Amino acid sequence: MTWTFTSDLAAYLTATGPAVAAEPVSNTVLLTVTDGLARRGTSAFGSDAPFFGWWTDAGGAVTGALLCTPPFPLLLSVVPEEAVRALGDALATEPLLAGLHGINARRPDAEALAKAWGRPTRFAEEIRLYRLAGLVAPDPAPAGRARLATEADLPLLLEWIAAFHLEAGVPGPVSEDLLRDRISYGGILLWEDAGVPVALASCSRTIGSAARVGPVYTPPASRRRGYAAGVTHAASEAAYAAGASEVLLFTDLANDTSNGVYLRLGYVPVEDRAEVVAV
Repeated sequence: MTWTFTSDLAAYLTATGPAVAAEPVSNTVLLTVTDGLARRGTSAFGSDAPFFGWWTDAGGAVTGALLCTPPFPLLLSVVPEEAVRALGDALATEPLLAGLHGINARRPDAEALAKAWGRPTRFAEEIRLYRLAGLVAPDPAPAGRARLATEADLPLLLEWIAAFHLEAGVPGPVSEDLLRDRISYGGILLWEDAGVPVALASCSRTIGSAARVGPVYTPPASRRRGYAAGVTHAASEAAYAAGASEVLLFTDLANDTSNGVYLRLGYVPVEDRAEVVAV
């Protein structure tokens, strides 16, 4: 039983592809990030080189995976307890983990790794993964309608996503390439009221059976009018139309408003995760 670490995306995909693809709900971010790296290159999420890892069990099967695209935290899939313990040991010995500043994992695993890290840590965020059990229209329906974003909307999208990153504490600059990519397949929707954009929701490509909605953003002056519910409903419908049978999203557990909106739209909890960071 062992962890294998590498900076070779092709080797990672070869080793982990079937195991990660077999769990498209829990592994939604692993799947979309590696898809982005394959499409847009290893600098897609930052200038520092990404790295990868996988856990091989006693029978020789890959039963867990991780990746890190700095400046984002290491992302750990669902893994056995022994893999969490071994990763805790590797934090002090594996060169690729030496510059690590954060870990995103299921809450119990994040707690165990925080204790094993050997340095002061804090929990930066607690998040919940939801899946759509049955889409429910907003009631009451907000004023306005959704439309697909186009290249002409790029200045507005850059401004709003930058504001979202600032509010949510997302590291790194806004990627214009990522926004252009999402526009290319109809992955960003704007909600308009009286012809004026008032909210947005984005959606990943469908990979296997799953697509993930997010980010969802409403500028402060337009909040509490139901626009986020309207545009999230529209993005969820678009994900189904693009072939997804599993539509997913993440929320910050500290945001009661957004969690309530998604529950009313028909999303149900799957698992809780936490981001632990070194201080």
